[in-house]
Amino acid sequence: MTALFARRALLAGGWDRNTRVEMQAGSISLIETKTVAKPGDTLVDTVLPALANLHSHSFQRAMAGMTEYRMAGRDSFWTWRDLMYRFTAHLTPEQIEAIAALVFLEMQEAGYASVGEFHYLHHQKNGTPYDNLSEHSDRIMAAASQTGIGLTHLPVLYSYAGVGKRPLEQGQMRFGNDVDRFCRLVEQARGAASALPDDCRVGIAPHSLRATAPDDLAQVLLAQATQSPVHIHIAEQPKEVQEVQAGLGARPVEWLLDNAPVGRDWCLIHATHMTKAETRAMAATGAVAGLCPVTEANLGDGPFNGATYLEEGGAFGVGSDSNVLISLTEELRTLEYSQRLRDLSRNVLVHGEGSVGHALYTAAAQGGAQALGRQAGEIATGRLADLVAIDSTHPTLCALTDAQLLDGLVFAAKDQVVTDLWSAGRHCVQAGRHRARDAILTRYRTAITSLLEEIG
Repeated sequence: MTALFARRALLAGGWDRNTRVEMQAGSISLIETKTVAKPGDTLVDTVLPALANLHSHSFQRAMAGMTEYRMAGRDSFWTWRDLMYRFTAHLTPEQIEAIAALVFLEMQEAGYASVGEFHYLHHQKNGTPYDNLSEHSDRIMAAASQTGIGLTHLPVLYSYAGVGKRPLEQGQMRFGNDVDRFCRLVEQARGAASALPDDCRVGIAPHSLRATAPDDLAQVLLAQATQSPVHIHIAEQPKEVQEVQAGLGARPVEWLLDNAPVGRDWCLIHATHMTKAETRAMAATGAVAGLCPVTEANLGDGPFNGATYLEEGGAFGVGSDSNVLISLTEELRTLEYSQRLRDLSRNVLVHGEGSVGHALYTAAAQGGAQALGRQAGEIATGRLADLVAIDSTHPTLCALTDAQLLDGLVFAAKDQVVTDLWSAGRHCVQAGRHRARDAILTRYRTAITSLLEEIG
C-alpha cells in the first residue's frame, strides 16, 4: 500500500481539502478527507484524475519538425502522408521501441497516465511478416513496461489502399494484413500483454473505411467480439468523405452507424466532417469521439462539431495522434480555441453555464478512460489510481480560486506545472521528472542517430 496527501483534491463529488488517498494493487483503496498526512505519504499540492491519451501513433514522434517545409503546389494531409510512408520504410524494431518509450515518458510528464496506441506498423521493411507476427506490438509493450504507462494496445487492421479493395501501395506494405492474419496477430499481442500489469488492455482498430471493406469489418468484429475497445479513424478529411460516399453510398459516420454495432466500447477518431444529423446520431450511441486537436490543426483537418455534440451529451477524449507536440494542456485549449475561431465566439465547450476548463478537463478524463477500457477518469474508491499532481502555487495558477483552477490549467498553464503522476498506482513522475528519463533519452538518441544515418 502507498499513499499521497494533497492540500487540495478534485474528487468525484468536487473539490476537497487535506485529502489522503491510499493505493493498493493499482487502484484507489481509501480516500480520507479533512485529515492529516501520515509518515511515508507522498506530499503534493493539488491532485486531479489523470487523463488518458486516447490516440497515438508513437513512431511519428521522430518526424516532428520534418514536414513543415512548403513544397511547390498545395500541401495537404495527403502530401504529409506520402512523407510519413517514406519515413516508416526505414524503422527497425529497436528504433520503434526506443521512440515509443520516449513518447510514453513525455506523455506522463505532461500529465497523461495512459495511452491508446493505434498501431499499424506491423511488418518488415519489405512488407514480409516477422517470424514473430507481433514483433512490433511486443516492442510497444516493452516501451510501456519501461515507462510504467497504462497501455491500451490497438493493433490495426489495414488491408487496402482505398474504398473498393484497392491494392496496398508500396508505402503501405508494412501495414497490411488480411482478417485471418490480423486475428492471429491480435491473439499473439494478447499473449504478450499478459506479462504487463493487469491494467493493460488489447483492443482492435479497423484503420478506416478506406483501409478495410464492409465484409472484412463485419468478419473482424465478429471474430473479436470480446467487449474490448474498438477504435477507428473516421471522416478526418473531405476527400475521405467523398471517397466513402462514392464507394459505399453513404458518408463515413452515417455508413458506420448504420452498419456496425457502434456503442460505448467504440472510439471514433477525428469524426471531423459530420453533418448535424450525424453528430447527433453519433452522440446517441454512447461512443467516444477521439479528438486530436493539435494534430488536426497541424494537418489542416478542420475543427470538430463540438457544440452540437455536447448539446446531445456526447462523450469525448483527447489524444496526441502524430505526436508532433505532446502537451495535455495544449490539446484541451486547442480544442476550445478551434471552436472559438470557427464560431467567432467565446467559452463554447460547456453545456449551459460554468467553467470551460472544468468541463473540458473532467469530460476528457471520463471519456478517455471509457475509450481505453480503463476503470479510471475520477478519483473514487475502486477506480484505477490514475492520478496527476499539479503545483497551484506556480505563477500561472497562484491567483486562482478552486472554481478557476482548471481554467488556469487549460488556458494559462504549461505542462511544467505537473509535479507527480501515477499510472495505476505506479509513481512514474516525481518532482516533474520521469524516473527512467536518463536511460530512455540515451536509447532514443542512439536510435535516432542510426535512423538518420540510414535515411541519409
